[in-house]
Amino acid sequence: MKKYKCSVCGYIYDPVKGDPDSGIAPGTAFEQIPANWSCPVCGASKGSFKPIN
Repeated sequence: MKKYKCSVCGYIYDPVKGDPDSGIAPGTAFEQIPANWSCPVCGASKGSFKPIN
C-alpha cells in the first residue's frame, strides 16, 4: 500500500497507521478512505493528496 502526501501541508497518510482520530482504521488503503475525508492537520480535501514512493 502506498503512502500519500498532502500537497498543502506535507502530512503523510500511512495506510499501516491509518487515521484513527478520523475513524480510519490501521490497514486502510488510501483508495478506501471516503471521499469526504480531509487532512487531519490542515483540513485539505482528499484530492490534495499525491502518492509518494
